[in-house]
Amino acid sequence: MRIVFLALISLLNFACGEHVERITITIGGEDFRVEVARTPEQRQKGLMFRKNLEAGEGMLFVFPADQYLAFWMKDTHIPLSIAFLAKNGEILQIEDLKPLSLRTVRSRRSARYALEVLQGTFRDLDVEPGYKIGLPTDFR
Repeated sequence: MRIVFLALISLLNFACGEHVERITITIGGEDFRVEVARTPEQRQKGLMFRKNLEAGEGMLFVFPADQYLAFWMKDTHIPLSIAFLAKNGEILQIEDLKPLSLRTVRSRRSARYALEVLQGTFRDLDVEPGYKIGLPTDFR
């Protein structure tokens, strides 16, 4: 019964245009399954309204060109860490984000991606700016 219910929910989400792209990336030798936010609507919503995020999960925000990025935690209940990334996956900057905060966190350099994971993940994996996130070879 549970499998049928989950299949129905997935089908409804897909029918409503809420198909979520997921990819596997590597951080500090660990695989993470992350959602990809490509469209302005997906990037604006991000992880808002969610109550939990599992270890090994996250969200990768993709931008069409390198630019200075700005994020806040409006309506986001989960404590997160964000890494601003260069096009090649190099971490440029890491910041911890406070749940529900309206304080804007800005990249100090132009970046192509932003990666949100559970707060402390980068620290726990001993990952710092300069480290390269392992993105799929065909990822754009």
